[in-house]
Amino acid sequence: MYRILAWLLAVCCVVTSAQAQAPAQQTSTTTGSGASDSVLNDLRADMQSSRADIMAKNLTLTAGQAAKFWPVFEAYQKQQNLIMDAQLKDLRKYMETSETLDDAAALALMDAHLARDTKMTSLRRKWLTEFQKVLPTKLAVRAMQIDRRLSLAAQMEVAAQLPLAH
Repeated sequence: MYRILAWLLAVCCVVTSAQAQAPAQQTSTTTGSGASDSVLNDLRADMQSSRADIMAKNLTLTAGQAAKFWPVFEAYQKQQNLIMDAQLKDLRKYMETSETLDDAAALALMDAHLARDTKMTSLRRKWLTEFQKVLPTKLAVRAMQIDRRLSLAAQMEVAAQLPLAH
């Protein structure tokens, strides 16, 4: 089971890497926030589809558990999207201004990263409790662990594409 999860995470990293590079290239060629928002929405939809597929393959749910869990997971993803969208927009702005970044802007970027981490941790704590309402505790924890690992892998891929402040 661990080998399957490791393999799926590796595949996710490759997919996420390709997805992370595509918006950066497309954003630079688009004009207007509507096109950029469309790219972000497409990226998010692809990531969610991959995430749900990996989750499904690594959670052994009964039909009853699945019927209760997936709507809760979808609601969790909707709230997660708000945080992720804000982060992607901040990262897009950073990519556009990284060459001319002053101290205040660099600090604002780091503050935004830390605030996002805090929001995401709070969101996970809240939704772990919600998962426990529809799943046994160990299965709820497993679901959150998988989701968190996928998020960390995606974060690493995105971070690898960003220049460090200089």
